[in-house]
Amino acid sequence: MKRVPPFNPGRRRLFAAVMVLAFPAFAALADNPNSIIYSKHNLSVSSPGSVHAITESDVCIFCHTPHGASATDGPLWNHQMSTAVYKPYSSATLKAVVGQPNGSSRLCLSCHDGTIALGLVGSRVGGIAMNSTAMPSGINNVGTDLSGDHPVSFTYDSALATAKGGLRDPGTLPPEITLDKNSRLQCTACHDPHNNQYGNFLVMDNTGSKLCISCHVMSAWAASTHAVSSKLLPAALVSQLASKKSGVQSKVAAAADSVAHTACASCHVPHTAGTKSALMRFSEPEKNCIDCHAGDGPGKNVSVEVKKASVHPISMDLNAHNSREDLVNPPVRHVTCADCHNPHATSSAPGGKNQVSGALAAVSGVNAGGGILSAVTREYELCFRCHGDSAARGPARVSRQVPQTNTRLEFSPGNTSFHPVESLGKNSGVPSLIPPLTTSSLIGCSDCHNSDQNSATGGSGANGPHGSAYSPLLERMLRLTDGTPYNPSDFALCYKCHSSSVVDSEQASSWRYHRKHIEEYKAACTTCHDSHAATQPHLINFNTVYVSPNNGVLNYTSTGPNHGTCTLTCHDGTGQNKPHTAKSY
Repeated sequence: MKRVPPFNPGRRRLFAAVMVLAFPAFAALADNPNSIIYSKHNLSVSSPGSVHAITESDVCIFCHTPHGASATDGPLWNHQMSTAVYKPYSSATLKAVVGQPNGSSRLCLSCHDGTIALGLVGSRVGGIAMNSTAMPSGINNVGTDLSGDHPVSFTYDSALATAKGGLRDPGTLPPEITLDKNSRLQCTACHDPHNNQYGNFLVMDNTGSKLCISCHVMSAWAASTHAVSSKLLPAALVSQLASKKSGVQSKVAAAADSVAHTACASCHVPHTAGTKSALMRFSEPEKNCIDCHAGDGPGKNVSVEVKKASVHPISMDLNAHNSREDLVNPPVRHVTCADCHNPHATSSAPGGKNQVSGALAAVSGVNAGGGILSAVTREYELCFRCHGDSAARGPARVSRQVPQTNTRLEFSPGNTSFHPVESLGKNSGVPSLIPPLTTSSLIGCSDCHNSDQNSATGGSGANGPHGSAYSPLLERMLRLTDGTPYNPSDFALCYKCHSSSVVDSEQASSWRYHRKHIEEYKAACTTCHDSHAATQPHLINFNTVYVSPNNGVLNYTSTGPNHGTCTLTCHDGTGQNKPHTAKSY
């Protein structure tokens, strides 16, 4: 456990000079371009900053005095202390006990909360005349609402690291990061007020968020796209980061324009955050993602996808997501980027058929049996989270003879027929399949539910079910209604895998009455077939808008390959009712 006083004489030689009035040492420090003399913490008349004294030439007096210092507030403390009551940081996942600032953090706030005049020091009657009375508004004036600032003044010990998870044990922190004598994390863990070597008074170079990940440990971060990508950030984001430096960037590598260089700072800020609980730059969490995924940044253009006719509605409940929420039935049903993507683990690793790619790495889900998974390995396990046992999953798009909206149950291998998502299908003869597909193939949810401009369609859009021109989030057109003259393009989704020339034929190897139904009766594929699964063979689960009982009976029975009988009444697209009584095909 480290218990190093926040003002370490070895690192803060100027303070030592004040303590012993070692003027030769002060002179030597003046030759150091990284010293306080050449930083904004020099508030004397010689300050390089825009805020400074009118005539006062003493550099140290704004914080320290060798005589008459406060007996309780700190190391020969001279500046008047703030009496403000602060609103501390909080979040649903916080394990530390965070109260009112104390120790060196309280000293920092005597200037940085903006409530006390910068020139109010105990050793000058009436204070020191300044060209700006208080800390100007901006990133350096954190105010009294600290709920959007990295928490301070909390005990950081092994117990907290264990309870929280994702925190390094304090005994393994690098020597630059120090806790106070009571094992509390203060402002001085990240900032050295007397040394501006790394910019923003950081205690170490923060290129690639080296400072951030000294405390925060994420198992998959080192290989993630956000940690290693050399792609450039959009110019607008680089400009924002440059204008809002708040202890996240280093002046050692000022051209922070790549994803890997900026790392955590692309999304997070330690001070005056927009999304406070997660310390994210924008108050709208999804904007933190869209900023880089809007076409002019390193990621694919997702922003255009989520504005299409059919979308995963990420803007519906912007602040509903909580990393500790019930995965299946959260208090508010929602979908956010973070529900499907873990930004600390996502990578460009390819996925196999129905095996998750790096884009879905380390995301929680639900397995085929309904059990909770900390990290999905199959695509459908992520989809089952919201489209399986969720009580608020919503109604079906098609009214079915046997209604079922729980996709986890639909794709169960125990069903009579199903598209082979969880396991191989049961039908050994499907002559319409387009190679390389065979009856031994598996498919994934995103084979059907995807962007209409993804790579599988020959487009250059983002892969995945972010948005599509075709509802419900379909990669290609699939007409769900009867009554329209047959056009193969209306069923492009089906014909992605099933040959239209085989389906729309009277070949003996296929069911030869397909042509009669889709051309003469103007029926849609979905009038007879359920796209997911059915309790009857061949995905037969009638659309009850167009198919109803005949004398109380609604039934299909398979009598062999490409043969069966139907007892039902069709209200087909020709406007006629066609009763079938054990009609054989």
